Amino acid sequence: MGRKKKTLHDYAAEFTELAVKRHLLERGAAGEAAVVETLYCTSCELPMRVRRDRILEHLSSGRHYRNRRLGRQPGLRAPLLLVSGAIICSPPEEASEIVIEALRAGKGVFCERLPGLDRQTAEACFDEADRCGRPLLCGFYKRFDPAIQFLYKKVRDSQALGRIHRISAISSVYPAASLSFLKKSGGIFYNAAVHDIDIIGLLLGESAPDTVFSLGHAFCADMACLKDADTVAVSMKFPSGAIVTLDISQHCTKSCDQRLEVHGSQGTLRVDNQNPLGITEHGTSVSIYSQTQADRYREAHRQLFRHFLRTLKGKERAVITKEQFLWTIQVAAAAEQSWRNGSAVDLRNEAKDPSVIKTETE
Repeated sequence: MGRKKKTLHDYAAEFTELAVKRHLLERGAAGEAAVVETLYCTSCELPMRVRRDRILEHLSSGRHYRNRRLGRQPGLRAPLLLVSGAIICSPPEEASEIVIEALRAGKGVFCERLPGLDRQTAEACFDEADRCGRPLLCGFYKRFDPAIQFLYKKVRDSQALGRIHRISAISSVYPAASLSFLKKSGGIFYNAAVHDIDIIGLLLGESAPDTVFSLGHAFCADMACLKDADTVAVSMKFPSGAIVTLDISQHCTKSCDQRLEVHGSQGTLRVDNQNPLGITEHGTSVSIYSQTQADRYREAHRQLFRHFLRTLKGKERAVITKEQFLWTIQVAAAAEQSWRNGSAVDLRNEAKDPSVIKTETE
């Protein structure tokens, strides 16, 4: 008989500076988790090849010696080699558990989508971040777009437009998100509208509107089967008197359509569609430049990630606070509720005691 093949745990038992780490890859249709085990060096936080010669080579290297020495000195850590943050890209229904586990492991967390769709779950994630003293940043990427940042400075800092009267936003996504993605992300109000709602609150400096009213329709039959809309119009009136309209669609045939207008007592500023050609088309049947949502907000995502890295280093605090996040998804829930019930939602009383944000509908 041949010699028994050594397992990862055998190597971890032989070399005290190695350990076995379990990774959750995906969840199957039956809800079962696929788990993969890897061998890694605890001092360097690096995966190891399961070969004795390569293990010995790494353990005798100068890099391993430095990391081991730094790890033994109180208050010192090996920069760039020890992982201090985690990026969570799971759907909201799965993200909260992973976020909390990462925070308890001492990692700062960037949640690319939403850490939860109900108040209790989302609040638990932010509260855990406070207890662990680690940053938790959610992916409201649009506020990091350079054009939006410029607009914010004009509207809020310099008061260039005076008192804000109206804001209108158009957001058509290209290419359309897959049905499986929309189902797991909570639908159009939590996948698309929530980002524009965050921008509106940022520009007005108001947490929530007094009144929300929505209309919507599912032009795609598959979307109707999911009991969701693919095109919605949301109207809101804020305590300051400002009136906001959002036109959001999951369908855009040529290129993404992203526009924003802010009307004030002293003028108007507009963020128009952006493309590198700088050419506006009229009456053409074929788009001159096809721009995806990822292309349009590439710099915004880059700035958001840079901000996350600065929060990990303690240079900045997460600009998206717990209160801002909770109010944003509460307004998204009110917009969804209005669409489903066909009536306006009054949030004036809920501003004092916001209850359930995301409620299940039959």
